[in-house]
Amino acid sequence: MPGGCVRKMSSFEIIGNPGIGGILIVGDHASNALPSGLDLSLPREDMAQHIAWDIGVAAVAKRMVSGSKAGAGNISGILAVYSRLLVDLNREAAEAAVIPLSSDGREIPGNQISDAERQRRLERFYHPYHNKLTQLIAVYRPALLLSLHSFTPRLASKPDEKRPWEVGVLYNRDDRAARIAIPEFSAAGFIVGDQLPYSGKDLNATMNRHGEGTATPYLGIEMRQDLVSREDGQARFAAILIKICKLVTEKLGVAGQKP
Repeated sequence: MPGGCVRKMSSFEIIGNPGIGGILIVGDHASNALPSGLDLSLPREDMAQHIAWDIGVAAVAKRMVSGSKAGAGNISGILAVYSRLLVDLNREAAEAAVIPLSSDGREIPGNQISDAERQRRLERFYHPYHNKLTQLIAVYRPALLLSLHSFTPRLASKPDEKRPWEVGVLYNRDDRAARIAIPEFSAAGFIVGDQLPYSGKDLNATMNRHGEGTATPYLGIEMRQDLVSREDGQARFAAILIKICKLVTEKLGVAGQKP
């Protein structure tokens, strides 16, 4: 579904038209694509699974941008255009897992690379994304960052691990938006809570840097992938997220606020 203006760059695409004090969607794992000439030596079916991307995120984000034209305020976004198996943008650059050697029990042969190649990959794909996000926040001072992810209800490598939610919420020190959003998701009929088995206190690199690091309010959301793999689910989530993001900015007193 069209998401308004889309501009693809080296490692990211900008959807919509960012505006002062708007809502900025951040999609670290929005794509399962690989750049031409870079092979991770994984079968095509693996690249279609959750290990390679957050299923449904790009579609939900683009629907939100389109929906913002109907009086919901300015919504835009920055989305990764390559798979998190190439480079995981929601990790610190120095972490080993920023270029994962395995995911959910699957080895990734193409990530057995030298330190020099690791640095080249970070320079090409990781830093441009985060530099652009830094610039967007500095220029437009968004009222809210929406960190949008999705998760598999069952890991093949940990079949007994409990993943009870339909919507998981992630945050570290700044829980302002989360505490407003959780009861709203519950009222909308979702099973919702602090994300399990991991939390934003363990895995929150992008929002630690760009949300908490800039004192910008943020809402970290994980949608269960089977609920956003089809167009009807994507439309449902987009509509609910527009409503909740708008409510969060109003309750935080930052709706329409100018820097």
